[in-house]
Amino acid sequence: MAQISSLFVTRLYRARLSEFGPKIDAGELENSCLVIAEDDEAGQDWCEANGYPGYTSYASLTDLPWRFPIFADLVKALDAHVAAFAEDLEFDLDGRSLVLEDLWINILPEGGTHSSHLHPHSVISGTTYVAMPEGASALKLEDPRSGRLMAAPPRRKNAREELRTFVYVQPQVGDVLLWESWLRHEVPLNMAEDERISVSFNYKWA
Repeated sequence: MAQISSLFVTRLYRARLSEFGPKIDAGELENSCLVIAEDDEAGQDWCEANGYPGYTSYASLTDLPWRFPIFADLVKALDAHVAAFAEDLEFDLDGRSLVLEDLWINILPEGGTHSSHLHPHSVISGTTYVAMPEGASALKLEDPRSGRLMAAPPRRKNAREELRTFVYVQPQVGDVLLWESWLRHEVPLNMAEDERISVSFNYKWA
């Protein structure tokens, strides 16, 4: 009898942010993101100059946990989630740790997208979701083998999730998603009338 097994599995971590760390008020976090976006003129200028829809603090603010206590609490929770994911991945960290490298706000308006990309130089990347109005776009994850499929026929529309070329994950407010940083991902067109707000981050091996 034939034996078929799955090899080289791509892991995706999904949990409620509140499972670890200090309690974080969702309304306060959302308001903090909006206030920061309104006050961050350098970030606004960068978004306009680079054609970035909405707002991101990625290129302007590198010290959110130092500036705002709620982001310091957020990092404490994320540290615990990343440690749990690293354990699942069975990383041999050789006495070192996975530590926060970057943390930034994303505010995506109606019609905004974030094109397909990955996060070089990091080990684990992820996002926690602050505002996900009805119609807000999912996170789209791409099979890392897609460039090697060559002459393969397309998958059936009802193929098992682990065999699909793209997987769409619809997060809820308060979710945290983690993946290995080499996994290509994107945010498709935001169809919601209200803004989609999230906080993304990278962890490095140090």
